[in-house]
Amino acid sequence: MLRDAVSVADYIERAGLTLSGATVASFAEKVQQLQTELQAYLATTAASNAAPEVQWQYKVPELGEGGACSLFGHLADEPYDLTAILGGKNAENQRLLAQLSNIAAFYREHSGLDWFGIYQARANINAEPVLVKLAYYGAASRAEFPLNSEFAKISNNSTVGLSGKAKVINDVAAYLGTGGEYYTCDPKVQAEACLPLFDQSGKIVGIVDAEDFNKNVFTADALALLVAVCLTIPAYLP
Repeated sequence: MLRDAVSVADYIERAGLTLSGATVASFAEKVQQLQTELQAYLATTAASNAAPEVQWQYKVPELGEGGACSLFGHLADEPYDLTAILGGKNAENQRLLAQLSNIAAFYREHSGLDWFGIYQARANINAEPVLVKLAYYGAASRAEFPLNSEFAKISNNSTVGLSGKAKVINDVAAYLGTGGEYYTCDPKVQAEACLPLFDQSGKIVGIVDAEDFNKNVFTADALALLVAVCLTIPAYLP
């Protein structure tokens, strides 16, 4: 098994994750079990040469005025292309993106949730710090989220990418009612969990974002799956 970016207990502390109805010990045991299953899944997929087709390009929504929000249901004419921000297409980037796609597939199979994305913190072609979506499943969504305090006022992704603190929202409507910041891409989303990714030093290197069209889906077991994924992803970031 690849070495974890941080231990489960360290991750919980760094991310400020609240474990409703679970102890740290029982939660860590569940996470470690899922990590083992995920690593076996990745190894089997690699050995069978059954890697999914890597999405170097994917469709994205048109952005609203100032780029502050997506226009739901309206796709941009040009797809987003990862080639430039990743420094070109090469065998290593292809391998890593394939494994990230496999991780997304594992998460989909085990969670049953409607949407999931893996984002890395990088500088874009304009030398601006952003979160770039490297692998995902579900409806078309924004490719880059600005990593700055201004955009964080309306975006959980940017907030988590800057702070390293998890955001778990089991009722989006209630959260918005209390004045919480939220970037609406798909109005059907009723629950969202956005968790940080850390490298060995504890540096924030990205986030994952999971969404569902039902409320109250992020139980302790659901969060254990997300944490297992978060501890695995950093080893496969380009």
